Amino acid sequence: MRVLLIEDDKRLARLIGTVLEEEKIAFDIVHDGDTGLELALRGIHDVAIIDWMLPGRDGPSICRAIRAARLPVAILLLTARSQVEDRVSGLDSGADDYLVKPFAFDELLARIRALGRRFTPTSGDAWEIRVGRLVMDMKAHSLRRNDQVIELSKTEWDLLEYILRHAGQTLTRQNILDYVWSYENLVKPELVDVYISYLRQKLNQPHLSDPIQTVRGVGYRLDPENA
Repeated sequence: MRVLLIEDDKRLARLIGTVLEEEKIAFDIVHDGDTGLELALRGIHDVAIIDWMLPGRDGPSICRAIRAARLPVAILLLTARSQVEDRVSGLDSGADDYLVKPFAFDELLARIRALGRRFTPTSGDAWEIRVGRLVMDMKAHSLRRNDQVIELSKTEWDLLEYILRHAGQTLTRQNILDYVWSYENLVKPELVDVYISYLRQKLNQPHLSDPIQTVRGVGYRLDPENA
C-alpha cells in the first residue's frame, strides 16, 4: 500500500508520517492543495488522506477532481468539522470515509487498512493479488506464475506489485518511477526499461505470452488475459 497525505499542519503531518513509517506503509506528504492534486493525479497511491482546509484547492475539490479522473484510490477526508451536513458534503464530494480531528492514530490506521482492503484487487484473500496465472502472496512474499515460483529482487517485486495492482491500465514511465523509486528521487526513465526487461526474463515461460506490453511512446501495460 502507498498513502498520499495532503495536510498543511506540518506538525500533524510529521506525526502521521511517523505512524505510517512504524507500520511500514509507504507514503508521500505534501502541504498544499494544488501540489496535492498534481501528485494524486499521477495515480501511484492506493489511499489518499486529505485535509479539508488547505492552501490552494480545498479537500472536497481535490476529491471531486480525483473522482472525475476515475482513479482507483480510496479517499479519507480529515476535518475539524463535525456537523452532519459537513460529513454529508464531504462524502458527496467523493470521499470514501471521514475522520474528525482530533483523532486517535490507532483509529486512523484502522481506517487506512480498511480502505486499502476495499480498493485492492485481490482473489478474495487480503494477502494475495491474483491476475491471470500470476499470484503474488504478500504474506509469504512469494510470486507464482502457473504454479511456478519466481524469485524477485526487492525492486522487481515493487515494480510488479504496482503493475499488478493496475492491471489493464497503461502506466507511464514517470508513473512507475514515482511509485517504485519515489517521486523525490532523481532517477532516469531508462531504469524502468531495464527493470521491465528483468521482469520479462523472469516471467518468461514456455507456451505463455509475455504479460507486459510496451505502449510505444508512453510506457507499459500488463495484459490480464496473458498474465
